[in-house]
Amino acid sequence: MSKINRKFFFAQVRSTLFGGSLAQSQVDGLAAILGYWEANHAKKDDRWLAYLLATAFHETDQKMQPIHEYGSAKYFEERYGPLPVGKNPKLAKSLGNTQQGDGARFHGRGFVQLTGRTNYTDWKKRLGVDIISDPDLAALSEIATKILIEGSILGTFTGKKLSSYFGPGKEDWTGARRIINGTDKANNIAGYALKFYAAISYTV
Repeated sequence: MSKINRKFFFAQVRSTLFGGSLAQSQVDGLAAILGYWEANHAKKDDRWLAYLLATAFHETDQKMQPIHEYGSAKYFEERYGPLPVGKNPKLAKSLGNTQQGDGARFHGRGFVQLTGRTNYTDWKKRLGVDIISDPDLAALSEIATKILIEGSILGTFTGKKLSSYFGPGKEDWTGARRIINGTDKANNIAGYALKFYAAISYTV
């Protein structure tokens, strides 16, 4: 079975997306995503992979390692928590954050910034890993990679999935941002995805 040509891929993205150099941690993160894809979804659309890589590139601030959302516990409680501390009860409700402390406890983590008690509960079931008791497990590379890829394929984050935007007769690099987060930075991420797509080639 053909595999992604790593030498070509890393040379391309180093030049077009990473300013000419890659840290080992970035190489490792990219390799984790490529490896999981090849092991589980190699026959699927390459555009899916390109968009997944672009999503991780954006959501990790180009670090290509699972990260914690930037902010303090106070900030997370005010942004995501329920009343009386939370300042956006509608958002808190949509995230399933019903208990005091949920805003900080279930802040964004990983390659896609998994956020909210509802999402963590869903992925606890899917993974068979208790990321409710220990939410930081969602920031482990192996788990974060699976959440990024499987969640985007299945549409677990917003109800939108990769096949909604890429398939026979379909190619919507900008609209695909709705898989994760509405239209936030959609044009930027589309640009990243096209560069990743250009870096994907195969070797026997």
